[in-house]
Amino acid sequence: MSQSNPEALAFLLSRRSRPYKILGLPAPTRDELMPILTAAARTPDHGKLEPWRFVVVQGDAMARLADLVSTRGTALGKSDDDIAKARAPYEMTPMAVAVIETQKPSDKIPAIEMTYSAGAACLGLLNAALAAGWGANWLSGWASHDAEFGRAGLGLAGNERIAGLIHIGTANATPPERPRPDIDTITSWMSQ
Repeated sequence: MSQSNPEALAFLLSRRSRPYKILGLPAPTRDELMPILTAAARTPDHGKLEPWRFVVVQGDAMARLADLVSTRGTALGKSDDDIAKARAPYEMTPMAVAVIETQKPSDKIPAIEMTYSAGAACLGLLNAALAAGWGANWLSGWASHDAEFGRAGLGLAGNERIAGLIHIGTANATPPERPRPDIDTITSWMSQ
């Protein structure tokens, strides 16, 4: 049996994302972000394909992506409210790390496992940022699922898509706890 780590388990049992609306400056420096990215990269990865990469977005790039949301929203016929809602995280937070799913050719590893690995990298990044004392939130939305937004905004190739955007900053408030799943309701036990 592995060595127990009660502090890590206590963190996971109490972890709480911070809404993007309460994330402000300062954001992690490059040196502060590197161990967070390193922790996120220690994700399950069947076949060691590394089917994801990170794009750190900050400063003027956040404003550029907010403007691209408006451009793409108009082109896609989105309502003014949908556009404003999708722009807000880029306008209000100081930094986001885009986790980019990168499908790799493989005869052995199904594409869905690469997708799962990219999702695990998102959760690893979110938890690492929170464990390091930052406020963080994993967001997606219609813009992140728009191939042209990914290509024009983040330089994505044809085999890539945004798995998630982890917005990171300093939380200026503590959100209230929210209801959590009833484990007894969602768990079944099999012994034969």
